[in-house]
Amino acid sequence: MASYMDMVTVLMCLFIVLYAMSTVDANKFEKLRNSLATGFGTVASETVDTASGTVVPPEFVDKDLEAFAAVQSKDKSAQDEALAAAKKEVDRLKALEQKMKAGLAAAGLSQNVEFQIDQRGLTVKLIGSQAFFAPDRPELTNRASQVLRIISPILRSAALEIMVEGHAAKGITAYPSTWELSSARAVNVLRYMVDRGGIPQQRIGAVAFGSARQVNDDSTPALMERNRRVDIVVISDKPDVVRALIPKALKLSQK
Repeated sequence: MASYMDMVTVLMCLFIVLYAMSTVDANKFEKLRNSLATGFGTVASETVDTASGTVVPPEFVDKDLEAFAAVQSKDKSAQDEALAAAKKEVDRLKALEQKMKAGLAAAGLSQNVEFQIDQRGLTVKLIGSQAFFAPDRPELTNRASQVLRIISPILRSAALEIMVEGHAAKGITAYPSTWELSSARAVNVLRYMVDRGGIPQQRIGAVAFGSARQVNDDSTPALMERNRRVDIVVISDKPDVVRALIPKALKLSQK
């Protein structure tokens, strides 16, 4: 009898709950919703969000918002001031580039060394493992040592932060992966610039990208050589709002 009574009681509760769920009082449901929201720290608002702003284009998503705001700023004087600072920075980076180009040209070492200015700063590209490294080896060749011996004093006098970025082409190497090979090459460049080039160790670092950032495919040996490179990035010390305008200032200087 006790078990039977318990079963009947449970069935009665079940039908009561089903009946209560079948007829929803909108007013009571709204009160319940607000009560639960208040309990969790949410305050109900009856106002409409009328805030206005700038829609960020897809290409600026995850980029520096301060720099984007400077570019989109309606304050023309602020834009002009930032652009003028960017032009000065471009002139400084170009002067640094010309010093290195002149030193390399005088020593007949201009080949396989390329320069690029962008919003990060000035990048010195040591392209071609056959010129700067033995195949699948991280040791610097004699040519690589000569190039670093020329550009290191110039970079030391610039007193800017430097990041050495190692890259490698896809394929089988003597290392477990291209990450280890590109890392070893970047570290060897860094060590030469610190130990023999006099670059303060607190102003330089190294990073490896393996074959993750290829500039082209490896379909031919010539294209493969461009992926076997070490980039020495001289990082601009200007604010982000100025660095964001470096590409624009660079285009204006080329006109």
